Amino acid sequence: MDQEDRIALFLDYENLALGVRDHHGGRPFDFRPIADALAERGRVVVRRAYADWSYFDEDRRMLTRSHVELIEIPQRMGASRKNAADIKMAVDAVELAFERGYISTFVICTGDSDFTPLVHKLRELNKRVIGVGVEKSTSALLPPACDEFLYYDRLEGVDVSPPPARRTRPARSTGPAAPEPAPEPPVETAPTAEESPRDVDTLAVQLVQTVAGMQGSSSGEVTASGLKRALLRKDPTFSESDYGFRTFGELLRHLAQHNVVELAAGPAKGDPEVSLPERGGREVAFDLLRSVVADLTAEGGTVALSGLKDQLRRARPDFSEKKLGYRSFLQFCKDAATGGVVELRWSPDDGDYLLTPQPA
Repeated sequence: MDQEDRIALFLDYENLALGVRDHHGGRPFDFRPIADALAERGRVVVRRAYADWSYFDEDRRMLTRSHVELIEIPQRMGASRKNAADIKMAVDAVELAFERGYISTFVICTGDSDFTPLVHKLRELNKRVIGVGVEKSTSALLPPACDEFLYYDRLEGVDVSPPPARRTRPARSTGPAAPEPAPEPPVETAPTAEESPRDVDTLAVQLVQTVAGMQGSSSGEVTASGLKRALLRKDPTFSESDYGFRTFGELLRHLAQHNVVELAAGPAKGDPEVSLPERGGREVAFDLLRSVVADLTAEGGTVALSGLKDQLRRARPDFSEKKLGYRSFLQFCKDAATGGVVELRWSPDDGDYLLTPQPA
């Protein structure tokens, strides 16, 4: 138990409940998916929800059964009930951070950007902060401020079914509207299936960049747990489940099967060491550059340096000039030009370097 994170949960209930009802076809808020997600991350020792409960009378029993302490914020004449709840919740969170040093993680359930200063203060006090919000009603300012951000809509156990509800509305009209809902499901389903591999390819590029950066900035090995923490620091909304994987380890094994990364036994069981596979060093990278530039200039002409690195990564997601000892992609291309792989020249008219392939 001593190794578990102690978690304090604070719910801006009005923001969360109304967000669910507005964007989930009027469905009531369900606390269980949040409780299950937090149970995987540590031991929840504080659960508090803030609202004027006269407006959410039906939800009281559901929260009480989940051992959530209900903090009453009654509406006062001439005062804003919402602002009062926000202030009370922020004050309680900071007070708890000072009084309960054993609490390592604070979970702030809201989509309101007004809580961003609270998140910054908690992190300043060396607390890990996890945000939870409804995707369509969460301010874009809040997720980047957190160590991790969970969208309620994507949690296991949340029944997201507003699309079918919306499709039934046109069906109430006369004949012409009836055929319209029928083609819609296949149209929506097909792109989803097609986009998944693309998403994984994009993730592979980001993951390889992160591993290369971590290897370059420290002499120690890169572990799976450390890699995921780094990915969350880059994008607090990152979740392997969005790419179709149940665990981060399953994602790494998938990438290892495709030779994007290599896995080896790590310092702890279940936490493998992650490294980038060796593929012949600079010569292979130079051949890749020559091949990509040749393909892009198949009908003559030149290719600009800007955007070329993305083309190389599309051809080989594990490409990284840092892994080869170069500080920048331009330095890599200059070295390739010195070796006669490509011709590189500056174009004042284009404001960019232009490349043409050289014969092998």
